[in-house]
Amino acid sequence: MLSTVTGLWSRWWDASNEREKLFRTVFIMVVTMITMFWFLWNNIKPKKAVPAPSPPGPRGLPLVGYLPFLGYELHKKFTELAGVYGPIYKLRLGNKLCMVVSSPRLAKEIVRDKDTIFADRDPPISARLLTYGGNDIAWSSYGPLWTKMRKIFVREMLSNASLDASYELRKREVKKAITDVYNKIGSPVDFGELAYVTSINAVLGILLGGGTIQGEKWTDFVSQFRSHAAEMMVLLGKPNVSDLFPVLARFDLQGIERKAKQIAVTLDQFLQYAIEQRSNEEKAHMDEGKDFLQILLDLNKHEDPARSFTMDQVKAILMDIFVGGTDTTTTMIEWTMARLMQHQEVRQKVYQELQEVVGSNNVVEEFHLPKLRYLSAVMKETFRLHPALPLLVPRFSRQSCTVGGYIVPKGTTVFLNVYAIQRDPNQWDNPLEFRPERFLNDDTVGSFDYSGNNFQYLPFGSGRRVCAGLPLAEKMLMFLQASLLHSFEWKLPVGGVLELSDRYGIVIKKKKPLIVIPAPRLCNSELY
Repeated sequence: MLSTVTGLWSRWWDASNEREKLFRTVFIMVVTMITMFWFLWNNIKPKKAVPAPSPPGPRGLPLVGYLPFLGYELHKKFTELAGVYGPIYKLRLGNKLCMVVSSPRLAKEIVRDKDTIFADRDPPISARLLTYGGNDIAWSSYGPLWTKMRKIFVREMLSNASLDASYELRKREVKKAITDVYNKIGSPVDFGELAYVTSINAVLGILLGGGTIQGEKWTDFVSQFRSHAAEMMVLLGKPNVSDLFPVLARFDLQGIERKAKQIAVTLDQFLQYAIEQRSNEEKAHMDEGKDFLQILLDLNKHEDPARSFTMDQVKAILMDIFVGGTDTTTTMIEWTMARLMQHQEVRQKVYQELQEVVGSNNVVEEFHLPKLRYLSAVMKETFRLHPALPLLVPRFSRQSCTVGGYIVPKGTTVFLNVYAIQRDPNQWDNPLEFRPERFLNDDTVGSFDYSGNNFQYLPFGSGRRVCAGLPLAEKMLMFLQASLLHSFEWKLPVGGVLELSDRYGIVIKKKKPLIVIPAPRLCNSELY
């Protein structure tokens, strides 16, 4: 009996061992297959991207965000925040998400690598009112209309042929300015006002192909235009509660909409008067060929929608030309002269160069300008420290993307802080020092121009949205500045105090006008 039981147990044990071996074998095979499948699944299937983080930035308050802490000088506040949060940060202003960029590398990513994504605009209420619904070159979003407007503007007004043809007009207005100053020798002159009148007359001459608009009414319009344009720049740069909280727009809590409407009416009267004067002229009294204003008016009557402009679009383009061609030019000429008044040694070097290149028996001509390397460096240094638009015109993202490794959602307003970039100690040696010589080094002469290809230096912007009027602005700025310096010795009035404080707006102006007294420098009075 015992032997029988022992035999049965032995057979069961052996069978059990075989089943265990089989089980172990199957288990090992299953684990191996699961491991291989898991490995293949995680290495072959498309990996789900980890979302990029949001940029850092101040938290602000519920609903209003950081708005109560901004103050009235955005370029300086944004630069201060960059010192805390780095070269890219976000801040919530009411319902709007904003991003501020203040490094050359990130600026390049926006204006060059992802230019199309950031080529749109989100015009504030003030801009829409002052530009006929955002129908101008500066504030319209990237698209067929913007492309058409810019193409006509550049081709008809800013081509090399057009600029060469308009030289005599610019020269005529500069000569008038010099004569006017000569008749005020020894008397105080508002230098900004002088530059403004000269600029607006030159722009008007170019628009009218050498023609002029006469009459007391036009004189009144011109005298009002500068103050209205200056106020316009302040409104465009001021954060508006109505933009940040659209539900409150009907209340116009800051009065910005009301002020913008008042300015828009006056500026529209100015433009309408110029258009009517041109429209009423007989063909026989017009110069050969069509001036730019006539070309725009003809396009207003064109039947092809692909080529035609509405009257509002014509006026919006004219607004860009008058404001961009006068306000920024005037601002930068005044800043340059203020810096020269501050630095006598720099001023003497400019005078010495003018004497060597032009001579006291000649007036400045445009062919002299490329030889005035030191004066060019002075103006570049002024643009570095006092960029006309320190935050440029804000961009607007048309789709979500990443910048500097951070997510930028669709619909974000993007500020390029040129003011901070051009004063960054990591990019510039002694950045707060006014030293034109930094633009005369062999390494910098060819690399720093106004075209926006060097992202350390972007006074006119870069990419698709670079300033459309750059070719004319560059010529007019240098020619007028050189002519006024060469013709006169300028000094502050007795007891006069030079100050360099600014007034914030989308264009940064001197807070107080620069008042200087001229003395003749040329040998021959007939040159005046």
